Amino acid sequence: MAERIEVLLSEEEVDKRIQEIGEQISKDYAGKRVHLVCVLKGGSFFMCELAKRITVPVSIDFMSVSSYGGDTKSSGVVKIVKDLDEPLRDKEVIVVEDIVDSGRTLSYLLEMLRDRGPSNVKLCTLLDKPERRVVDVKVDYTGFEIPDEFVVGYGLDYDQKYRNLPYIGVVKFD
Repeated sequence: MAERIEVLLSEEEVDKRIQEIGEQISKDYAGKRVHLVCVLKGGSFFMCELAKRITVPVSIDFMSVSSYGGDTKSSGVVKIVKDLDEPLRDKEVIVVEDIVDSGRTLSYLLEMLRDRGPSNVKLCTLLDKPERRVVDVKVDYTGFEIPDEFVVGYGLDYDQKYRNLPYIGVVKFD
């Protein structure tokens, strides 16, 4: 089955919105240091662009969790593939994610991170699909709410393809 990609959000729209989120985080955390926790692999593109636009001191760390495999829907089974390198105790943590879908993975991840003693844990996502939510997850910073379509680009992939697209596209199967 062949797939094609239709543009949902242009590179310019994404860039403008990331700038706005960076400004809001900088304002909200004025006088503090922010510790960004990137959820790999998809979140890395967004986090790098976001970090460049935050004006308060920033530190970063990475973790990798999986719940998709090669499918287009979350399996609901969360597997930690790579844990953090640094402790979170007393840090102002913002988890940076590419997309919030069912909420299963993030609910599990946020609970686990809160148990590590940070001052605060907030969630920042480039894309949010509230229609798909099965677990209530509070998103503190949202780039775009999008319809229930399978999207790629800007770090999001379909079976490891299309991450490098500079825009957000919808996968259409022929």
